[in-house]
Amino acid sequence: MKLSFRDLINRLDNLSELAYPPMIGESSGAQTSYNRDSIYNESTGEYENWDENRDGEGFIRKEGDGFVVFEADGPGVIWRVWSANPQMGHIKIFLDGSKKPIIDTPFEHFFSRFQAGESTANLPDSDWYQYVNFPNLVYTLSRGRNRFLPIPYNRSCKIIFDRDWGRYFHFTYTTFPKDTDLPLFDGVYDREASKDLAQLDYRLYNRGRPKEESSISENDYITKIIAPGETVTFADIKGNRAITETSVYDIHSLTTESLRELAISIYWDGERSPSVWSPLGDFFGTAPGINYYRSLPVGMTEGKFYSRWFMPFSSQACINITNDGVESREVTLGVRHEALGQNADTLLRFHCKWHRDQLLEIPKNEGRTIDWPMLITKGSGRFCGVHLHIWNVWEEPEKDATRWWYGGRADDKSVTTWWGEGDEKFFVDGEKFPSTFGTGSEDYIGYAWAAIPPFPRFESPFASQPQIEVDAKGHTSVNRFHIADNIPFQKSFEASIERYMPERWGGGDDSNINFTVGNNVCMYDAVAYWYLDRDGKDPYGPLPLSERLGYFDNPDAYS
Repeated sequence: MKLSFRDLINRLDNLSELAYPPMIGESSGAQTSYNRDSIYNESTGEYENWDENRDGEGFIRKEGDGFVVFEADGPGVIWRVWSANPQMGHIKIFLDGSKKPIIDTPFEHFFSRFQAGESTANLPDSDWYQYVNFPNLVYTLSRGRNRFLPIPYNRSCKIIFDRDWGRYFHFTYTTFPKDTDLPLFDGVYDREASKDLAQLDYRLYNRGRPKEESSISENDYITKIIAPGETVTFADIKGNRAITETSVYDIHSLTTESLRELAISIYWDGERSPSVWSPLGDFFGTAPGINYYRSLPVGMTEGKFYSRWFMPFSSQACINITNDGVESREVTLGVRHEALGQNADTLLRFHCKWHRDQLLEIPKNEGRTIDWPMLITKGSGRFCGVHLHIWNVWEEPEKDATRWWYGGRADDKSVTTWWGEGDEKFFVDGEKFPSTFGTGSEDYIGYAWAAIPPFPRFESPFASQPQIEVDAKGHTSVNRFHIADNIPFQKSFEASIERYMPERWGGGDDSNINFTVGNNVCMYDAVAYWYLDRDGKDPYGPLPLSERLGYFDNPDAYS
């Protein structure tokens, strides 16, 4: 397989590519600054120091005065680089065994400047760069720096930081099968590549906006009234086809409660259990209620909710909506679908499931008590993202911090901790130590330092925070989507995130903390998005309304 630089750029927004089964030898992961004290002890089978939280300065090893922070054999591509605090210490990127780095620049400049032109061999350092002007590919989300400019390598990649590089990093990458031929990269984005990146940036800017009508697509718009307790079929599509967009219109009549009372189910090819099941609002990547935002695959605008996940099927797609509330609801659903140019039997099926809390248990005797499962599945497929909803409320403290709610100094806080310190961990094909081990929940999403208010709302193509209060007291809704950086698996996959906050929390030894233990509440639920082969195991089933709605106003109803 030979991939051009344009091919790599186009993978960043190609949703149909996600339905292709992973190739033998294809893998993905993230190399991060996680605390190296966290280990899996092969002798005892236990996970040790699994909840360590000093995640800002980890590295693989030292080489001279530098720190090796990324090392991988090729062929591969680094898709995303993130940091919470890049500074002026240099990042040096060495490709394919070269002794000379293709990039040697202050880490802070790595997120604001890039090499552009035809050749940089004879130019002084001050002349070779231009400022990055791709606002949908290189951006800051609430202090988190994100860079989605592909860096391909054929044989190997090694990245070294100089001293004073900053704190916290993620490098998210894919390794391709050995016979893959990737473009040679010298650190320069030439005229053609720069134009391709600009066109991609335009497409990402237009995410969620109306698409031009296509002669190959069929558009079905259905309005139906769903009585209490009723399940209504909105679409029954026959043929070897793919759904390319699912939308809900006339959204202003939908309430926060109704978006959890209504549940969408999608069945592929006559299956008995749905591959897609979620409360209607959560399916579109945010909760509770209507929160306007636009990401690449899903979003909510003033005109509609939209999902543009690519959903192939061989013979039939059936879309049902169930009303578990006590009032009739009118729903208008739009479905765009088209014929496939290949047999859908060769493609994966789209899955999407909502769940809350420890519905699928992780063995606790291994030291993994802190890990909360976002997805556990078996088979061959690709993990493509998650919407995470947290409800965190507390009694007002008797003593305020001098700066603001979370304070900012360890000895002056009104609240001891917050929900977002937990690291994401992805275990692929039964691996004992995760190939992705993150540095914090907000880092995984793409922002940073989120325990210091104010807490903003933000949106981007691949990550958003559509809902949060300015002091984070109440509902938080975040999502992170893996498109080019999806995680392929051949046998099994587990995505977990550390949960530092129990459902009931409070108290403590700090004299500044004046809570009654148990009167503060932190509760999680999630929607996982993934593709799976037709023989794969999806253990998540529909859940009753009490699991979905009870805690909005009454935490005691959520048990």
